[in-house]
Amino acid sequence: MNRFGPSILVEAGGQKFVFDAGRGALRLNQIKMPWQDVNGVFLTHLHSDHVVGFPDLWLTGWLTPGRDRPLQVWGPRGTKRMMSLLEQAFEYDIRIRLYDDRAAPDGVVVLAEDITEGFVYENSGVKITAFEVDHTPVKPAFGYRIDYSGRSVVLSGDTRTSENLVRHVQNVDLLIHEVASPETFQRLGVPPARTTSVVAHHVTPEQAGDVFTRTKPKLAVCSHIVLPNATEQDLILPTRKTYSGPLELGEDLMVIDVGEKVEIRRPATP
Repeated sequence: MNRFGPSILVEAGGQKFVFDAGRGALRLNQIKMPWQDVNGVFLTHLHSDHVVGFPDLWLTGWLTPGRDRPLQVWGPRGTKRMMSLLEQAFEYDIRIRLYDDRAAPDGVVVLAEDITEGFVYENSGVKITAFEVDHTPVKPAFGYRIDYSGRSVVLSGDTRTSENLVRHVQNVDLLIHEVASPETFQRLGVPPARTTSVVAHHVTPEQAGDVFTRTKPKLAVCSHIVLPNATEQDLILPTRKTYSGPLELGEDLMVIDVGEKVEIRRPATP
């Protein structure tokens, strides 16, 4: 329950963006971040586990007290079509909310854009760059780099070891990188062929450690952990075979402050 789907909130320059919208994306309120304050959504790719929470973020975020302006969405080829089809799928709900709840008409509008690699957003000093990663056969799949006021954050998205990612990550303040643990599949009795197939689309802890060593972030964080029942022993020990720098395991509702120092605030234990 402390690892729902992939979804990361980035706040910079008074702006708030959500990167991917997996299961539980609307847990924003648990860190006292009103969902109506989200300025836009960036998608790394269109696998269901990265987008299944979007209708919740979009439609629940529209309801009272909700969003009264269009929601911007950026993502790979197919994003604009997906958003258009979601509007059709929820046509009845949208119509009844406008009529019965008097929800703000502008708040349900989605302004979607299919993007390609390169600079995709800049406003008030916040610069966001998309770069292709290797999640073959998913093409394109993106990672994102966010720069603001001399600070930098990179989100890997889903990827194998990617030389293009390495080029975009050199000496960033924070690198949040996906990781897959073969041991978690074995414990559940997943057939070896299936385990091999899934892990081949991601990086193992040892491979993640190699990326961290080559890029030297101030802090490396393992996130989108596959499978989510992975333990610290499954992840930290093998990563340490190839990386000796600052390292944390991601969990839901973790807050990372990127300033002169990169500091972690973990959620309070219930």
